[in-house]
Amino acid sequence: MTTSTNRGFALLTPERRATLARRAQLLAGASVVYNVVEAVVAIAAGRVAGSAALVGFGLDSTVEVASGLIILWQFRHPLPETRERLAGRLIGLSFFALALYVTYESVSALLAGTRPDSSTVGIVLAVLSLLIMPVLSWAQRRTGRELGSGAVHADGTQTLLCTYLSAVLLVGLLANSLLGWWWLDAVAALVIAAVAVREGLEAWRGEGCCGD
Repeated sequence: MTTSTNRGFALLTPERRATLARRAQLLAGASVVYNVVEAVVAIAAGRVAGSAALVGFGLDSTVEVASGLIILWQFRHPLPETRERLAGRLIGLSFFALALYVTYESVSALLAGTRPDSSTVGIVLAVLSLLIMPVLSWAQRRTGRELGSGAVHADGTQTLLCTYLSAVLLVGLLANSLLGWWWLDAVAALVIAAVAVREGLEAWRGEGCCGD
């Protein structure tokens, strides 16, 4: 990955590289700010409602905060490509940590038959994320592709993951609230964990830089 990444950096003019590096930092900063708010609201609402999916969604937001901070750390270096491999692996580890915790919580909820309460706050939050996250992810992944940076692209993929998880979360919360399908909340949380493992492996290996 390091060779292809360095090649991607080398093909850019110094001016364009500097512009993209600044953009990567701005997008990472915007992601950090939004996800801090999202994490606080989701985890608090999830604890109140007893929702494993909502807590898992909030924890995914903390992973995205970590991912954004890693990108900011990477591009503070005069030669950010030298931190590319480590940045990707740190992002991968954050995904794995999320998957382990959410799997434990959701399986425990299923075995114990824990029935979460409905959460209007969680539903509203999921809808907002469905509106905001796709735009931010598109900008991040586009910047990552042009830079040839797997880490920046992985950060954008995390944001895209948040979009998918928002849809999963919304389905789980609505099914519990409207139909009383309490178990679907834990199933939604397991979906979050499974996707997190996949994305963690890709980030660890430095894959997906040139794809959509």
